[in-house]
Amino acid sequence: MINGELKNKIDGIWNAFWSGGISNPLEVIEQITYLLFLRRLDDLHMLEENKSARFKHPMERRVFPEGNDPKGRSYEDLRWSHFKHFAPAEMFTVVDEHVFPFLRTLGGDGSTYAQHMEGARFTIPTPALLSKVVDLLDNVPMENRDTKGDLYEYMLGKIASAGQNGQFRTRATSSA
Repeated sequence: MINGELKNKIDGIWNAFWSGGISNPLEVIEQITYLLFLRRLDDLHMLEENKSARFKHPMERRVFPEGNDPKGRSYEDLRWSHFKHFAPAEMFTVVDEHVFPFLRTLGGDGSTYAQHMEGARFTIPTPALLSKVVDLLDNVPMENRDTKGDLYEYMLGKIASAGQNGQFRTRATSSA
């Protein structure tokens, strides 16, 4: 069960999206999911780095390759632990122009993962909103598996209540 502190943190993230111009609950949960996934990828990469350092052998599995992406940006900059420290405008550029293209190709052509991620869209409209959401998400403890499940259960409940309260909009109806 989600506790009051975590519930307040998620409500704060939800409200940041709402006040930042994203009112479709499905879009909110989609963007939160992508950002949490990026955070998890970096956590997995850090575990491999630590294991490699501890046993003094090369990394067995790199999430983020060495070198630069096709646009010349260091793959290190695509990591949550790196871009979360960037100024909002720089963070926005990195996430929009480098991280999301990387996500869409991660796993290689034809992989199940690549098929699922080929439509990954970054829809956060401003650097300020991205920076605020990254800061807020960075303070959500995600180490506990129960927390992850509780967090998504709570967010799905928010989607259901938004539909009951008439707050559920699609792109077609909100732009008409």
